[in-house]
Amino acid sequence: MFSFKNLQKSFQSAFKGLSIAFKEEQTFRIQASIGLVVLFLTFFLALRSWEKVVLILLIISVLGLELINSQIERILDFTHLGFHPKIKRIKDLSAAAVLVVSLGAALGGVFILLPPLLALF
Repeated sequence: MFSFKNLQKSFQSAFKGLSIAFKEEQTFRIQASIGLVVLFLTFFLALRSWEKVVLILLIISVLGLELINSQIERILDFTHLGFHPKIKRIKDLSAAAVLVVSLGAALGGVFILLPPLLALF
């Protein structure tokens, strides 16, 4: 059965998670800052609707994957104290996933934003 109270608790938990990410995850703060700049440019520049949608989806993809990466790292830290080479490999692979998506997002951003930015100058 649908419950507004449960929905409210879910949103509170989600916003608390975002707060934790902003407070404790430097890379999330950096990516969110870049995302805000891109979001500003998305609405400041004369872009087509599909370009705006693509940029917003790229921002969401990078931030969402960074949150998953942070979860993986924290779970691994919680389950295994100290250094273990297999744990490090998992963390490296998780970070590589964020890197790949971030590079793809940056490339997409350049392709979409560079022409209208150059047109301003």
